[in-house]
Amino acid sequence: MRALGWALVGVIVVALGVEGCSSAPLKPAGLLPPASERPSSQTGRASWYGRPHHGQHTASGERFDMNALTAAHPTLPFGTRLRVVNLDNDRAVEVRVNDRGPIVAGRILDLSYAAARALGAVGSGVVPIELTVLP
Repeated sequence: MRALGWALVGVIVVALGVEGCSSAPLKPAGLLPPASERPSSQTGRASWYGRPHHGQHTASGERFDMNALTAAHPTLPFGTRLRVVNLDNDRAVEVRVNDRGPIVAGRILDLSYAAARALGAVGSGVVPIELTVLP
């Protein structure tokens, strides 16, 4: 009976594999868009994260330090340096991408507490920003 169950699983896997075939190449999960498709600047809303995440591992594998000038972006490679400007007060800060985020729809960047403090964004929590990828 066990052999029949495994044979049935094999038939289902093959059937699903054939059904999923298409002429379009598949994009492997987890890969970032090519550099030519990544924005060199973006305008949108940013939030920040701090104490509850302090010391936890980021998506890049390093530990999150809320006192470091870092940020979470959904697609830019880890280590990318950004200039971020708070459009409400024109304060700017340079950050390094070391995490993935934000998880809240409608936001383009999550800043560390230190970066948010430098931008004057701690009180409001969410601010309009312009980010520029630095060379």
